[in-house]
Amino acid sequence: MLIGISALLSTSTIANPLKEYHAEYQVSRKGEVHGTATRTLTKVAESTYAVRYKSDIEWMIFSDVRIEESLFKLSDHVISPLHYSMKREGTGPDKSYKIKFDHQNHAITSSEEKYPLKVKWLENQQDLISYQVQLREDLKSGKTKFSYPIIDKKGSQRSYDFEIAGEETITLPFGNVKTIKVKRIYDDSDRQAIAWFAPDHDHMLVKMYKGKDGMEQFQIELKTLKAKSDS
Repeated sequence: MLIGISALLSTSTIANPLKEYHAEYQVSRKGEVHGTATRTLTKVAESTYAVRYKSDIEWMIFSDVRIEESLFKLSDHVISPLHYSMKREGTGPDKSYKIKFDHQNHAITSSEEKYPLKVKWLENQQDLISYQVQLREDLKSGKTKFSYPIIDKKGSQRSYDFEIAGEETITLPFGNVKTIKVKRIYDDSDRQAIAWFAPDHDHMLVKMYKGKDGMEQFQIELKTLKAKSDS
């Protein structure tokens, strides 16, 4: 039983609830810090926002710098992606691709495909970044289980499923934070992904952990947060 969850979940219904912010994280593996990450949300037009995630990691001879960006519309707490891009540089081959969501023609195109992707158009379709914004909005509305159809890096349609696993006060470089713990549901039980969101900070993502076969792959933890009171 999730004691006190309802007290943590906001039921705000303001027209444009998204607040601009800039968050900085440390990226670690097995207790050692190997890089940094930033996440920024900005309002670019009426009901149109952009979220940008950048990570810079170095571990032994391995390096990885990547930037992901999503441009999306917001209507009644529903996120509708318009454009997604990813650029990656570092050890191994560099990668770059883009995905466009054409809401008028119900088509999704990729920079790696000449024609629209052969996927079913879904009104609640998300990209690899926008679903995280939608998850925050769904947490605010009081939901405890979440499912999002995603267009992945190969242009395939997949489902990302989550559920609330409890509440927890955690210690971060940012300080002690009361959080809602959200666990991703995998078909493969050897994989783990857990995210912690802070209701007292507009349900900001403050920590994320990924593991496989019981071994930590990486985790990110919030260091600093700058947010505007209104967007």
